[in-house]
Amino acid sequence: MASEDLTSAGPRLLGPADVRSLASALGIRPTKRRGQNFVIDPNTVRRIVRTAGVSVDDVVLEVGPGLGSLTLALLGSVHRVVAVEVDPTLAGALPATVASYAPEFVERLQVVEADALRLTSLPGPEPTAMVANLPYNISVQVLLHLLAMLPSLHKGLVMVQSEVADRLAAAPGSRTYGIPSAKAAWFASVRRSGTVGRNVFWPAPNVESGLVAWQRRDPPTVSVSRAEVFAVIDAAFAQRRKTLRSTLKVYAGSAAAAEAALAAAGIDQMTRGESLGIEDFARIAEALAHA
Repeated sequence: MASEDLTSAGPRLLGPADVRSLASALGIRPTKRRGQNFVIDPNTVRRIVRTAGVSVDDVVLEVGPGLGSLTLALLGSVHRVVAVEVDPTLAGALPATVASYAPEFVERLQVVEADALRLTSLPGPEPTAMVANLPYNISVQVLLHLLAMLPSLHKGLVMVQSEVADRLAAAPGSRTYGIPSAKAAWFASVRRSGTVGRNVFWPAPNVESGLVAWQRRDPPTVSVSRAEVFAVIDAAFAQRRKTLRSTLKVYAGSAAAAEAALAAAGIDQMTRGESLGIEDFARIAEALAHA
């Protein structure tokens, strides 16, 4: 992808008055059902773009652009933004907002009106990065679905509920390690990249927010599918405080089958799922498949 010069001044960003004015003109009232909390602080979106490490060579996927606060900041720094928005009113208004606030960057924007959880393809060049303020009620599902669907995504930064950020970035053995941590690790190395205060949103959410950065890596090399490995993860955490021998016996068919698979994978049957890394879960899934 050929590099191009970026306008030094960059696009004009949305402040509190802009966000409220746009919402009022569109008849938009933020809803909890769609996790709508619009960013009203230009410094926050600048920080997100800077922390994401995206450049003019990147095609960025943004999920839930809303009124365009983050979209405008991205357009001044990347080759293209593919913005996926489920709300038809917001999706329809975004190009006009960009034309008004950053007319020089209109050609860099592609809006897709769709539910991110039901996406099966995207138009144009494959996205190389994902930067988004994800809807908090479905953030983990959206992230895992898009990582699976789009192998071209090699890095990203997402804003999610603070507790979810902790879970996604948690290491085996930590208090917050669980299903989201293990499944995200199949695709990428994940780390916490900061916190975001409530006062940068309108309306202010009832929860704290956190930034999560990730870098794509190769999954474990095994002869079973990702779905089989994820099924083992689900089973292992179905009863978090119980041993793997206990949690896996139903999935394996019997306690004896669970014991045999754990032995073949080199895992102590008295271990709990919270202490295992993604490679361990992959070995267990492989052992079960070959039993």
